[in-house]
Order: sequence, then structure tokens, then C-alpha cells
Amino acid sequence: MKIIFLGTGAASPNLKRNLSSVFMHWEGESFLFDCGEACQIQLRYAGIKPGKFRQIFISHLHGDHILGLMGLLMTLELSGRELPLVITGPPGLREFIEVNRRLLHTRFSFPLEIYEIDKETVFKQEQFTIWAMPLKHRIFTLGYAFLEKDKPGKFNLEKARSLGIPEGPLYGKLQRGENITLPSGEIIYSSQIVGPPVKGRKLVYCVDTRPCNEALTLAQYADILIYDGTFLPKHLNKAQKSGHSTVEEAATLAREAKVRRLILTHISSRNQSLKEILQPAQAIFPNTTVAEDLMVIEVPLNKGL
Repeated sequence: MKIIFLGTGAASPNLKRNLSSVFMHWEGESFLFDCGEACQIQLRYAGIKPGKFRQIFISHLHGDHILGLMGLLMTLELSGRELPLVITGPPGLREFIEVNRRLLHTRFSFPLEIYEIDKETVFKQEQFTIWAMPLKHRIFTLGYAFLEKDKPGKFNLEKARSLGIPEGPLYGKLQRGENITLPSGEIIYSSQIVGPPVKGRKLVYCVDTRPCNEALTLAQYADILIYDGTFLPKHLNKAQKSGHSTVEEAATLAREAKVRRLILTHISSRNQSLKEILQPAQAIFPNTTVAEDLMVIEVPLNKGL
């Protein structure tokens, strides 16, 4: 699992930070969380080919999270994309795309599936689950959790051979957690051959939100929590009025949710000092990082359960 921060700024871009967009590469698949202005340029800098995107997740319809979307879709059309593309987001997403498509006189020859969510929703796929929940912002906003399914444990080939288990379908049954019976009548338990399952990784994306129970629920035991870091603690009143979080509040939520790593993003242009952002957050949750444009995070496999 690889995460690349394409845009880490808030409200308007500056020379150091573009607008909200996070790319995730997982098991040969590509996903995008939000699509702020200049997302395409950042994709090029990062060496990412957008033609292989599987899904795009939009948190809300404020411009700094969605204004790059139409340009990206039009580029996919020009490149001759044929693969289906799924876009998930809040109510109004379909209208946004359709109105822009009509006014810009464009069309999409590739299958485009749009899902609008107005409540807690779970999308179950074969190898992963996407969990979306409404957050607490000035307008309807969604947070997302990507949950990888647990992987089978390591198969001990030498032990299987020493027990006289013939290669073939029986190996598959053991790997799937099934017990088998040998022709001799001996029962072989899967746990004798297969190690403990590997816990799936969890990525959570919650930006543009006040601390809330929904964000806390999504973030529980996440390997990576990407969270709103718009304001410093001294700007708490502004955070409350605008529907954002302070870095201190973000760290508190990360600690309560027992996440492994907190990455602050959606950084206000008024906050130029990384030290000023990090110190209050790390005082509460030491494993905190401030995202920067084009920063790459590798998320290794977890150990067995």
C-alpha cells in the first residue's frame, strides 16, 4: 500500500501546497481521495498514470476538494479510457458532473458510475471494504475508511510434506482454514500448517471536519489516519466557526482512536512553520506527521494476528 499526497493545502493553493487530493496504490489498483485544483499536474509530477484509476472518493462539494475533477475526467476521455470508473461522494455530485459536462460540451465514452451517499454506507468488495460516514462540517461532508481484508497466514510447505499431505487441492483447503483428512484417516488441522492470518491494513481519510463521534468511529485502530490539520490551537474559535479541527484536536482524536500514525493535511496557508504545527500535536500523539505535497508513505503489511 502506497500513499502519495498530491495536495495538502486548504482553501486556496500557494507555492508550497496544492489543494486536497490523496492518491493510494494498493494491490495493482489506484484510488483517489478528493480532486482539488491542479490534481492532474501533481499526478504528472508523481509519475502516476490516471488511466488506471479504479475509484474516486469525494468528501464534499467545496471547491478546494472537487474543482480538479472535471479536468481529470476530460483527460481520461481524451486518452481513450475504456475501463469503468466509479466516483463516490455526497448528494449533488451527479448534478455537478452533469452540469459541467453539458456546459463544457464533453462526453464520457467510458462507463462512469456515480454513487451519492447521504448516510453511513458500507461498500463490500472481494478484497476490501469502503466505509463512509457523514462528518461535522459547514456542508454535508463524508469521511472514508479503506479496510483491507485479512490475508491468510504463511503456508508451511516443509511441514505439509513431512506430514505426507499430497500437493494439490488439499493444500488449498488448508490455506483457506479448512481441516482435512488423509487417506490414512489422520486429521490435519489448518493451524498445524498455516500461520496466523495477517490483519488487513486500514486507511482513514477525514478532512474538513470538527472532531465528532463519526470521525472517531471511522478512525478506530487505523494504520494511517489522514486528518484535518487546518488550524493551530490558538485558532480554536476559527476552527469551530468554520467546521475544521485544530492540530491539537486531531492528535487527541488519534490517541482516542488508537491509530498507529496520524498524518495532518489541509494545512492553512497562515501556518508556514512545521514546528509550530507539529509540537502541539506530538505532545499529545507522538507519531504525528505533517503532510507535504508529493510526500510518499509506504504502509507495510501487518504481522499475523
